[in-house]
Amino acid sequence: MNRRPVVRIDLETGEAPRRRPDHVAAEEPLEIRIARKPLAVTMRTPGRDLDLAMGFLLTEGIVGGAADVVTAQLCAGDQTPNTYNVVDVTLAPDVPAPAVDPTRAFTTTSSCGVCGKASIDAVRTRSRFDVSGDPLTLPAAMLADLPPKLRAAQRTFDHTGGLHAAGLFSRDGELLVLREDVGRHNAVDKVIGWALRENRLPLTGHVLLVSGRAGFELTQKAWMAGIPMLAAVSAPSTLAVELAEEAGLTLVGFLRGQSMNVYAEARRVTV
Repeated sequence: MNRRPVVRIDLETGEAPRRRPDHVAAEEPLEIRIARKPLAVTMRTPGRDLDLAMGFLLTEGIVGGAADVVTAQLCAGDQTPNTYNVVDVTLAPDVPAPAVDPTRAFTTTSSCGVCGKASIDAVRTRSRFDVSGDPLTLPAAMLADLPPKLRAAQRTFDHTGGLHAAGLFSRDGELLVLREDVGRHNAVDKVIGWALRENRLPLTGHVLLVSGRAGFELTQKAWMAGIPMLAAVSAPSTLAVELAEEAGLTLVGFLRGQSMNVYAEARRVTV
């Protein structure tokens, strides 16, 4: 977070405009390198950058687990003063270096997790994990209890109102990890990167809950991590639904209060 001066205008109270400090969510670029060679740049909220880099590499299909990474470290960038907005990763000798796609060789914004991809075929990365046979089932009442737990843990959102959240829950409804970021895809990558570094993949029997909508890229990331259920407090997209059906992944949208819509694999949600 950063504190910035703002002019507060309140038409309801009729008070005169006044200057005051306000908390603003931080957004800075993070460059991910493989063996010192640039791979991608993403706009993100600083913090948990190693998790973000690891999650990105996993959901892009570059690595499949913690054993594929020898080292991952924050290093100095080219800016003065140093911001340490670079993560350099060394892959294991048997892991092929990624081919840099020239159609995606530019900055990924905080709002888009697949910017620059040339076609849908290019982003439909096949997961190493089969979620279709995951036996997870959850009562709808337990699912309805998850958004308040997620919201209660969003400490930075309380100050800024400007961050997305992603939370990983156990089959018992326990919040295992929560990450916040200006980019919803970054928040998810930070969660998945944490799981990779903790050697928890595949995330069989877990639920991923996101505070915004469920787009194609988030559904793909859940599949790549072996997560059998993705829930969102807002709407999914058509491609997200289609990919969930293809993967055998349960997709829940509009999870608010005591209601929800199950768009794919409703067999896992019991009433």
